Amino acid sequence: MSETILEMRGICKSFASVPVLKSIDFTLQQGEIHALVGGNGAGKSTLMKIMTGVYTKDSGEVYVRGEKKEIHNTTDAKNNGIAMIFQELSLIQTMTVAENIFLGQELSKFGIRDTKTMNKKAEEILNNLGIDVSPTTTVNQLSVGMSQMIEIAKALSKDAKILVLDEPTASLSDSETAQLFRIMRDLKAQGVSMVYISHRMNEILEIADSITILRDGQLVLTDSIENMNLEKIISHLVGGESSQKKFEWVERTYDTDGEDILDIRNLKINDKINDISFSLKKGEILGFAGLMGSGRTEILETLFGIRKKQGGEVYVDGKPVRTNSVSDAIRSGFALIPEDRRKQGLVLMHTVKDNAVLPILKKMVYRHTPIVNDKAADQMTTENVSQLNIVTSGIKKTISELSGGNQQKVVLAKWLNMKPRIMMLDEPTAGVDIGAKSEIIDIIRKFADEGNAVLFVSSELTELMAVCDRIITLFDGRITGEIARRDIQTEEELQNAIQQC
Repeated sequence: MSETILEMRGICKSFASVPVLKSIDFTLQQGEIHALVGGNGAGKSTLMKIMTGVYTKDSGEVYVRGEKKEIHNTTDAKNNGIAMIFQELSLIQTMTVAENIFLGQELSKFGIRDTKTMNKKAEEILNNLGIDVSPTTTVNQLSVGMSQMIEIAKALSKDAKILVLDEPTASLSDSETAQLFRIMRDLKAQGVSMVYISHRMNEILEIADSITILRDGQLVLTDSIENMNLEKIISHLVGGESSQKKFEWVERTYDTDGEDILDIRNLKINDKINDISFSLKKGEILGFAGLMGSGRTEILETLFGIRKKQGGEVYVDGKPVRTNSVSDAIRSGFALIPEDRRKQGLVLMHTVKDNAVLPILKKMVYRHTPIVNDKAADQMTTENVSQLNIVTSGIKKTISELSGGNQQKVVLAKWLNMKPRIMMLDEPTAGVDIGAKSEIIDIIRKFADEGNAVLFVSSELTELMAVCDRIITLFDGRITGEIARRDIQTEEELQNAIQQC
């Protein structure tokens, strides 16, 4: 029987008199990977922020190795060997790997920073983790996946024995995820305990030893992962009313012989991504499937004017259009839901209302004045909240306080307010719980049903198969195939098509 390394008993937390955690119990064993699962607003991030000292509990008790502890701040957590690897990485991009690992605890010799020793010790830490990167490399040269590994190395250098990983694979490729899981298993063998927060149920079933499920701030279940499967987890998450039916493909009807709403001819983005040609009908949802680096995101960003195309032609409704800038793309009827909503899709310190009306501010002003018509803006945002089921206490709530799924629905709302013809979505459900995924997919289907068109990028093959009418496969910057959804019988078939080079 493993030793209990951490125990939280009867944890309660409220914000502005609204209870977020209601007497939660959570136990972590030494050398265990414990999955923490729940929908948006379930309370999992709040519970972990209490464990790591970001928030303070209202009531309850915390024990580390059987000894009662008061964790008032992150320093208290660090002193108890607890560290959190956040989804938004905290590394300083212009510093080296070694400088980041020892940030705040720099080694010195004769009062001078000892860079040589820091590089040597950082190399030892990296080697122990099997991370193949030089300690003198600056972080801005690393991939997202490698940066994630450096965050773990940084935490372990400070003697962390409990790691909390918040959506660690959200931006990782399959190979990077495999490397992360190898490191996690090695750490587990060394007695390090990990709390793993993820919306990717298949990964949880693969890597976790046990699982705790929260719903609406209450503990639903704690059990061994051996006793769980995907259907059971989903059932507990949604309270027995499975959202899985939303992920079942239903053949849609649109005019397959009608005129193209979008026609891309010989698009060249760079030397690698070249000769991209495809078309899109009114009412159609077209998916792009491919590995990380296959060109999926680059195509969307080029059509939206973020990247400059080097060649090729873009036609909307049979007419050539310019997409040399974002303004050009918007005028041509394009909208883009970016991969990173927090950095590219939202102004986090602004309100729900500010974000929802941002692209259409010029249309919201009183005639011949620069003054915004607040009444009209309030009405539009209130309609967005109602129609898209955005869970918020009000339209003037700061958007950073919303859950990931509700933030994403605000991103959708602001572009839907522009009334685009072609919606492009890049990983639209990343870091979003199952219930919100279902709602977002429903919004996408309704948009297409109204005679518009959708370009859909996702690393989740089940999503592609549930949503898309047709799927184009990409590999290393080239289109390698095109498959009607009705001709795909299994996820394995699509996976095999993606791997073809």
